[in-house]
Amino acid sequence: MGSGFVNLVKLCVGAEGVDDLVGWQADRAARIPGWVPCHVTRMWPKRQAEVLNGGSLYWVFKGLILARQRLVALQERRGDDGILRCALIFDPEVIRTEPVPRRAFQGWRYLEPKDSPRDLPAGTGPDSTLPEPLALALAEIGLR
Repeated sequence: MGSGFVNLVKLCVGAEGVDDLVGWQADRAARIPGWVPCHVTRMWPKRQAEVLNGGSLYWVFKGLILARQRLVALQERRGDDGILRCALIFDPEVIRTEPVPRRAFQGWRYLEPKDSPRDLPAGTGPDSTLPEPLALALAEIGLR
């Protein structure tokens, strides 16, 4: 990633872990022609240029940041209620990250690169990562 960017962080509500997110997105892509991974939110990032200059959305699962997806676009979407919203459009690749604890919050927040977890090596999957409770315990004491 280049300099001059900022990330976003968001709770992945309804997913037990990274595999759930990957499966949900794969299911939608297979069933809906032209579907792209996205999340629709009420607020438009004021730091749009920085977000789109190499930023990612970091996903929080059960109190841990565990994955990210690169942000590739922001699009206007109008809801059924007529309210204009922001669609965060992602690269389809879900990249696993080091587990980092994150308390619950609403919406999304900015996440500076210096505070963002490092990516795990490519190919790291559920069989090669620690169980989430153990990863959380290690992250809370600064060992992971």
